[in-house]
Amino acid sequence: MRFLTWNIKTGGGGRLDAITTVIRRENPDLLALQELRGFDAGSLGELADAVGMAPFLGRSFLGQPVAVLVRPPLRILERTEVRWRLHHAAAAVTVATPSGPLRVVSVHLNPFSPYRRMREARWLAARFRPDRLRTVIAGDLNGLDPGTDHTATLAPQAGFLRARHLAPDGSADTRAVGAFLDAGFVDLWKVAGSGSPLTVPTTRGGGREFSRMRLDYVMASPTVAASDMVVMRGDETEFASDHYPVRAELSL
Repeated sequence: MRFLTWNIKTGGGGRLDAITTVIRRENPDLLALQELRGFDAGSLGELADAVGMAPFLGRSFLGQPVAVLVRPPLRILERTEVRWRLHHAAAAVTVATPSGPLRVVSVHLNPFSPYRRMREARWLAARFRPDRLRTVIAGDLNGLDPGTDHTATLAPQAGFLRARHLAPDGSADTRAVGAFLDAGFVDLWKVAGSGSPLTVPTTRGGGREFSRMRLDYVMASPTVAASDMVVMRGDETEFASDHYPVRAELSL
């Protein structure tokens, strides 16, 4: 199954044609979207119809909605939106596959506070435990990954922006991504990624608050394998958002 996750930047205002073009060209079976500002079930339905998928919207109390879209013949068995405890939101669907049910969660973690981002990640990792149901959690985690030297990543950032990614001891904060790893999720980029893992900023889509960094992830149960995982660059992806989409081929 082809999987795609993409933060489309504040609802894709003025860029939805380019976003739709990319999605149609990649033809994903499963699609996780973040930053759907201004979207409701009707407008998400229009986007879903344009790309031939079935949508589920996760609304937000404070931030921006997220969504999961599923391409037939995959069928949605269950759906849940998560608004409580999150700055943005999460949307979770369980789909029927020939290899059994698969839960897909689109998530957008707190962009401002490392501590709150960690709390959100720990809570989501506990709620969607990967050992209870085969699960993929994907989206804009707004965090840095453990095991990578982030000194050069953070050095160009202004102090108030760097603070979004610093732990209390002044080191790079990796606790949010680490919470999913500690819960048993696998960072699929580490096993299947090729090319540069950096997902922000794009060349013509804004994102001046970012240095060149990896903020978008696909985390999965150990029983989910991935191949041909790339950060998609070029063509419309350079201006359609400030985040590049991430694509992976999944097998169960």
